[in-house]
Amino acid sequence: MIAPTDEAGVAEAVRAAREPLAIEGNGSKRGLLRPVQAAQVLSTRNLTGITLYKPAELVLSARAGTPIPEIEAALAEHGQHIISEPPDTSALFGSDLPATLGGIVATNLSGPRRISWGAMRDHVLGVRFVNGQGEVLRSGGRVLKNVTGLDLSKFLSGSHGTLGILTEVTIKVLPGPETSATVAVPVADVAAGVRVLSAGLGSPFGVSAAAVLPQGFGDLASPVALLRIEDFAPSVAYRATKLASDFPGASVIEAEASRHLWRAIRDAEPLAAQPGQAIWRVSARPTEGPRLVAALPGFSALLDWGGGLVWLAGEGSEANHRAVMAAAAASRASFTLFRGPEALRAALPVITPDQPALAAIGARVKAVLDPAGLFNPGRMRAGV
Repeated sequence: MIAPTDEAGVAEAVRAAREPLAIEGNGSKRGLLRPVQAAQVLSTRNLTGITLYKPAELVLSARAGTPIPEIEAALAEHGQHIISEPPDTSALFGSDLPATLGGIVATNLSGPRRISWGAMRDHVLGVRFVNGQGEVLRSGGRVLKNVTGLDLSKFLSGSHGTLGILTEVTIKVLPGPETSATVAVPVADVAAGVRVLSAGLGSPFGVSAAAVLPQGFGDLASPVALLRIEDFAPSVAYRATKLASDFPGASVIEAEASRHLWRAIRDAEPLAAQPGQAIWRVSARPTEGPRLVAALPGFSALLDWGGGLVWLAGEGSEANHRAVMAAAAASRASFTLFRGPEALRAALPVITPDQPALAAIGARVKAVLDPAGLFNPGRMRAGV
């Protein structure tokens, strides 16, 4: 493993490389997508530290290897937070090491708040990165209106380290809520749950997250629709009470219990507790969520993002993976094999193939930023 301590070291390692490199931070998501076809790992885990934090301007910059908990702790001292609520995937992948800022941006992972505030990439203001020729490049800046021309930070967000090696990331942050409350509504099935989520999100009460927990989670005897409200305590109490009154049988989960519940949903804990199973994430129109679950009766399911994100867990077999692919195609949804046996991840597509026009654009960007194909070959697609 190569683990440079500064950006210049990363650039030097790339210039010296004669064979492909597996790019990672702490390696906490190494089991995500396809196994990388590279003999050597280049890690950013030693590129750590917050380089700029201006609470009054709601801007933070940190080196790519900075652990997410370190950033969250620094923000919490000023009552602020990372807007997109990135998940902690350590339980899903069995890792003892925390995710890094670069890793979260490279995978564009977002939590329950994505439904109301957008994805991780939406809050990336700028990046510094090393391209496949060992050049240090910068895109964006440290204010919202500081991008002209092509915003490369958006290309790098979600590229899984295949286009460049992030060395520093600047993100927009916001004040964190004083408290939260969750309106819990028992429902007959997933379809009824998604109808509750839709009604809650369409209400005037400022719902920030909406999910359906499956029957059997904890001591649940039936599925439960969950609607979260975050803000100042008096406002949360009033709005949660009013929202709960719209649904017969609803109850209100308050304060720390509410926060604990949404951390579990954020991290897909109901599925992480099933070792040895494969896990898929399917992104669909919220109205298609129930159809996806119904089409895959042998799977455990958890719905987030108002029903638009369907987490699935089942045996990591080729038959199950093909069933998920078929169900996603029927719903015009996109799938990701989030966790699975290495043989399965190597043999079959792990993400929905791009449309030809998008694939052509992606190939041109790859050819410019990493012409020799050094970075994470095979991570997203075979041979790329």
